[in-house]
Amino acid sequence: MSINPDLQGRSYPAAEVYDVGREKIREFAKAVKASNPAHFDVEAAKALGHSDLVAPPTFAIIVAQRADAQLVQDPESGIDFSRVVHADQRFTHHRAIVAGDRLVAELHVDGVRAMGGGAMITTRSEISTEAGEKVATTTSSILVRGVGQ
Repeated sequence: MSINPDLQGRSYPAAEVYDVGREKIREFAKAVKASNPAHFDVEAAKALGHSDLVAPPTFAIIVAQRADAQLVQDPESGIDFSRVVHADQRFTHHRAIVAGDRLVAELHVDGVRAMGGGAMITTRSEISTEAGEKVATTTSSILVRGVGQ
C-alpha cells in the first residue's frame, strides 16, 4: 500500500491525557544526560520561578509521539512503520513543562510529498494542558521508504 496523499490537511484530535510526574522528568533527564538541578530538585526549580520540577525541552517528544501514533496506526494512512526513517524534529515552547501538568496533543498533517516510491510526511503536534493552555508545538518529518528502498 502506498502513502495516502489525502493525509495532508488531516487532523487527529487530542486523545489520551499524559500526566507529567516528577519521576518521569527525572528519568528522562537522566536518559538524555540533562544536568540542570531544576530537573531533579524541586527547590532548585522553585528558585527559578517554577511550581515544580522542570522537564528538559525535548521531553515534549513523549506527548508528541503519542499523537503521532494515531497517524501511524490509521489504516487509511498507508504507513508501514517498519519502513519509517525519522528525518527531522523541532520544538517551539510556549512555556516550560513541569511536574503536575496534564497534557494532550492534537496532531496535524501539514505535508505529504512523494519521494521516489516513498513519501516525506510532515506533522505538527499542538501540545496543551487539559484546560487548553498552549505548552509546546512540535514539528516532525518522517520518510516512509518505498518497497525496495
